[in-house]
Amino acid sequence: MRSCFIICFCFTFLLRRVISGTRFRGLTELASSPPRGWNSYDSFCWTVSEEEFLQNAELVSRRLHAHGYEYVVVDYLWYRRKVKGAYVDSLGFDVIDEWGRMIPDPERWPSSRGGKGFTEVAKKVHDMGLKFGIHVMRGISTQAFNANTPILDITTGSAYKESRREWRAKDVGIKERACAWMKNGFMSVDTKSGAGKAFLRSLYKQYADWGVDFVKNDCVFGDDLDLAEISYVSEVLTQLNRPILYSLSPGSSASPAMARDVNGLVNMYRVTGDDWDSWKDVSTHFDVARDFAAANMIGAKGLRGKSWPDLDMLPFGWLTDPGSNEGPHRKCNLNLDEQRTQITLWSMAKSPLMFGGDMRRLDEITFKLITNPTLLEINSFSTNNAEFPYITSSLSRHTWTSLSRNQMSKGITDFHALGLTSCKDDNARGWLARTVDDDLEQVCWKEKLSELQVPFCLYKKHHLLESDEELTYNHLYDGKVRLFATERTEFCLGASPHKKLTSKEFKRGSFSPCRREANQMWELNSNGTLTNSYSGLCASINRVKANSPNGARAWIAKGRRGLNFRT
Repeated sequence: MRSCFIICFCFTFLLRRVISGTRFRGLTELASSPPRGWNSYDSFCWTVSEEEFLQNAELVSRRLHAHGYEYVVVDYLWYRRKVKGAYVDSLGFDVIDEWGRMIPDPERWPSSRGGKGFTEVAKKVHDMGLKFGIHVMRGISTQAFNANTPILDITTGSAYKESRREWRAKDVGIKERACAWMKNGFMSVDTKSGAGKAFLRSLYKQYADWGVDFVKNDCVFGDDLDLAEISYVSEVLTQLNRPILYSLSPGSSASPAMARDVNGLVNMYRVTGDDWDSWKDVSTHFDVARDFAAANMIGAKGLRGKSWPDLDMLPFGWLTDPGSNEGPHRKCNLNLDEQRTQITLWSMAKSPLMFGGDMRRLDEITFKLITNPTLLEINSFSTNNAEFPYITSSLSRHTWTSLSRNQMSKGITDFHALGLTSCKDDNARGWLARTVDDDLEQVCWKEKLSELQVPFCLYKKHHLLESDEELTYNHLYDGKVRLFATERTEFCLGASPHKKLTSKEFKRGSFSPCRREANQMWELNSNGTLTNSYSGLCASINRVKANSPNGARAWIAKGRRGLNFRT
């Protein structure tokens, strides 16, 4: 979920170094090593202007390029007008072309006027010796859907036609699958239809024509998984006349099992929620990094080469506050030891390194930290990276605080959490239906959780069509049910992003007033899986070990000259 992001200036400085010891020139070679750099995400990222972006890009070229930083990426909402009433999930303030595609806000990006898009900005970035990237959202915008814009057929240069009719946005948009954390912004498209595929082709062909080298596709992974869109976009990217690095976000609930469904289609993918400049956020990454390393996902097969788990940005330097559309105006809240710990973990885990602070106020301490030659050597050239199992204590602080006082007083050191995983994961096969009475059924986890916990059960009710419009989408609801915490049916369980729930947290976690949306629709399958209609992911109940947050974690890796690294 992108409800709050840390850096006001929404662009990424992406570091690229390679295993051979020389800088590669093409994307194919780039994908053979972890693309690295620094990323900036902010809930009001659209404050950045063309002038500010290019000033920062120039400084990246002068100060960081020699250290391997090569990509600068415009993040989040570059198409939104900065006017009164516009905010992250506002509706009607975006700039779109006649085909319903997002184009830069000309007030903030003046070189985009006349249909040029990011062409001029990309050219200037390329002239600096850097590569250019953008952030995009899933599917099609709600604004284009409401306007019912025609779909462009790039093979003819005119409106897409099939079955003797012209296809439009309302023919391909699936508003029941609107982005869960940006419902007024974007929705999935029907990738099974020729028109839906034509729309995605027209998007990425336009990005290539602009000179884009990197695309971050948001609201398609983690809790928001849209495997159909990821698969088709990956196919389109292989057919373009220029190589484009493909990145996925967000990473809430991401697991190695989920990543195996996408790693061969992409170059990098987020594996955590958004990272802020607080130790609580940093500490949540230790177990995630360990698990992806143990699953051999670091440098696994990817699009045109390899793929890399992405731990998200390193929020160092000069930043802004969440919810502010002005700035940046403050220093990073992490102390120096915490910053060193974070970048060391990122380097040992070979995560893409991203910097999102304001380059115009880059202090010497931060500069030395993000260009530390030992860390860059580890991130670029080390192998066999893994957590050292004999010096460790887990778990992240946020998990410890989720235990109840009653549990702690009785010495309970673990609990169970409801999460999402790939439906191929054996851990997802544990659900069954049971009858409470003639009119009431439950869906329950078949395993007994513990002597001190109540059975993990939800009440279910089949969705009833309520309007003529819903009849059009009948296939989306066929066989689906809604799930409730109690016999009352006002609040439905949704696969809410950014929230991993324990049993106790059900009522205040992902239950919300029932709506006509795929996020609240579930299907109990014969193999014991419980599938969410929004993401296609399956619910699972996992035991979480809750140790004290105090202690040490250690990693080991092998260097390219036979040296061993330990941190």
